[in-house]
Amino acid sequence: MWLESTTLKTERIYLREFQESDWQDVHKYASQERVCQYQPWGPNSEKESQAFVKQVLDDSAIVPRTTYTLAVINKKEDRLIGAGELSIQDTHNKKGEIGYIINPDYWGKGVATDVAILLIGFGFHQLKLHRIYATCDPRNISSISVLEKVGMTNEGRIREDLLMKDGWRDSLLYSVLDYEWF
Repeated sequence: MWLESTTLKTERIYLREFQESDWQDVHKYASQERVCQYQPWGPNSEKESQAFVKQVLDDSAIVPRTTYTLAVINKKEDRLIGAGELSIQDTHNKKGEIGYIINPDYWGKGVATDVAILLIGFGFHQLKLHRIYATCDPRNISSISVLEKVGMTNEGRIREDLLMKDGWRDSLLYSVLDYEWF
């Protein structure tokens, strides 16, 4: 297992592989409208939250692995409070994409920033990526703040990039390069 040789933790959180039983904690946040207001999915039913965790477990078994969807654990409470993902989008060009979703009980506490820092560090140090990017809804001021706080550069707006329940949505594109990170 890759995590045995990799420590992904800060003072507040650590990242670990998902377990089948995690679906209940995932459902606590994924079933809330405000959590998925900027996402093309949700709010999740229990069945959808279970299917998400099953898909994460299936993805983690693919060799070579290209998707690392990890549980975000609050160290103090030893509780799952979100998910972070780094997916390798292009192995030849060494490109990856990060994303994160956090239980709203933990919004505004620096958790998403910690997750982004851990995922970017993992992508550059362990996976030897050259470029890591993220997209976000232009209305999601909190996510924009996280991406800027971790040192990503705003590259611009991707027009009508994502089909949402209520129509097409633009995305802002942020990135960081390995030599900028180091």
